[in-house]
Amino acid sequence: SGFNAARTVEVKTPWGDPSGPVTTGEMGGVRLAFLPRHGTGHKIPPSEINYRANIYALKSLGIGRIISVSAVGSMREGIKPGDMVIPSQFIDHTKKREGSFFGGGVVAHVSMADPVCPGLGAALAAASKSAGAETHEGGTYVCIEGPQFSSRAESEMYRNWGADVIGMTNMPEAKLAREAEMCYATLAMATDYDCWHPGHDAVTVEDIIKTLTANVETAKTIIKKTIESQPGDGGCACRSALENAVITQPGEISEEEREKLAVIAGGALK
Repeated sequence: SGFNAARTVEVKTPWGDPSGPVTTGEMGGVRLAFLPRHGTGHKIPPSEINYRANIYALKSLGIGRIISVSAVGSMREGIKPGDMVIPSQFIDHTKKREGSFFGGGVVAHVSMADPVCPGLGAALAAASKSAGAETHEGGTYVCIEGPQFSSRAESEMYRNWGADVIGMTNMPEAKLAREAEMCYATLAMATDYDCWHPGHDAVTVEDIIKTLTANVETAKTIIKKTIESQPGDGGCACRSALENAVITQPGEISEEEREKLAVIAGGALK
């Protein structure tokens, strides 16, 4: 909503089909693309999302920055259902997802020390505050495989690890965005206290949907404000993530692999 000149694009990728067609358009002179990661009508569970195809599709359309909107559980008393969190760190506790564009003849190791683009994260946090949302800037998002919610023992373990919120979708999404040299930041909407919370019944989907629905308009406002603030490409390292990451000797990389990786890593494979 709020897109001008909106059109729908079907994108084919070397990694199969993305979650669905991409809606492109513009807002305030900024080119935008929207891709619902669970597909139309929420049909794709977190483990079955084709993260590589999604990131490839966005990059192939000339998108350079990704705002991931995600529902999360809160692991801290101070992060209440309905609050917005802009995490600065991730713990990847997923188990069966394809997490890299590299392999099959090309080896690359990107840095994930700071997985969130500082400029985009700061713009998102500022927009969230100005939209009147209770906003927590920074913190750690632990990403689990799902689709089940955690056991109490797991929930306590993640809290001991230093997790502030828990979700199922931001990994390997953030890793792939970094490999694709795209800026990445998350607007995480706390929908519930995970089952660690005393006096908080085990999580129900009904409660989550209720909180989520109440937050959707706020999230739209935050994204609109972020776009209006025109966060510049503020000299972040995201856009040069592959500079010293590819280990494979150029002469050893097949034409087929070069072609497959041209959109993602063309510059780094020259």
